[in-house]
Amino acid sequence: MSRYEDGGAGAGTGTGATGRGLWVEEPALRHRMPDPVRTSAVRAVLIVAVTLTQATITFFLTLTGSWLALPMGLGAIAGTIVATWGVLDVWITRQMWNQRYGVLSEPSSTARRLRREARRASRATRRAGKAREAREAAAGRIPREDGPLAASGRYSAR
Repeated sequence: MSRYEDGGAGAGTGTGATGRGLWVEEPALRHRMPDPVRTSAVRAVLIVAVTLTQATITFFLTLTGSWLALPMGLGAIAGTIVATWGVLDVWITRQMWNQRYGVLSEPSSTARRLRREARRASRATRRAGKAREAREAAAGRIPREDGPLAASGRYSAR
């Protein structure tokens, strides 16, 4: 290691340096784009840059009345179509990547949270039903055996 990285002799003498290295790794705030998406994004940026340059040159050639304005104008129109395709390619590649590789199953996902809430609600309903039955039994009521649900066997005499 050099004298600047390890805080050795001459590293910040007299300035109160803490011996911090020249290169400090910091965690990324966002994940890196997948390679196919990054490739199509770079391609799209290059195509858009060339198209904008071509359109600017076409504008100036039109102002000067040059004969090159017509071919450059047609080229700028074609470049606009290609640039639109390039931007759509980035979007489609990103969507394709997310559909193939981007699904992460996490315990804190929305679907699991909703299922957990539904289970809690059904447990609470069952507990309330059992508590009601216990109150009815304590009140000395006799359950009806000739009701519409009697044939299911669920409400038979205990």
